Amino acid sequence: MPMTAREIMTPGADCVRTEETVSTAARKMKDLGVGALPICGEDDRLAGMITDRDIVLNCVAEGMDTTQVRVADYSGDEVVTIGADDSVDEALATMAKAGVRRLPVIDGHDLVGIVSQADIARNLPDDKVADFLQAISSAPDND
Repeated sequence: MPMTAREIMTPGADCVRTEETVSTAARKMKDLGVGALPICGEDDRLAGMITDRDIVLNCVAEGMDTTQVRVADYSGDEVVTIGADDSVDEALATMAKAGVRRLPVIDGHDLVGIVSQADIARNLPDDKVADFLQAISSAPDND
């Protein structure tokens, strides 16, 4: 039986709230040692993802005040996710198609974890790791 996203994900993803500032998100990333955080609304529903790259390129480099800009500005219309019981192959295909290196894992409407490219690489057979890295490297860079 194929391995699922739930089996390889990092469970219990911390969210940054839509009303919080980009500075708050950056501090939370630093404290957690991560490069991206899911954005959740008041209802705990997933509203997007914000990455360290978003903060640098779309906020700091644009001269915006990170203590004033809200994380809500980074929640997109559609969040690319993977279901907890979807296969690792499906997670890989979704990452390559969307050009992302991390996927929020959902179970119903609940955020239950994050699958990163490192999680997938650690769990692929050696003969598939090179194909995986090539697929991610050739994908458009969206995160």
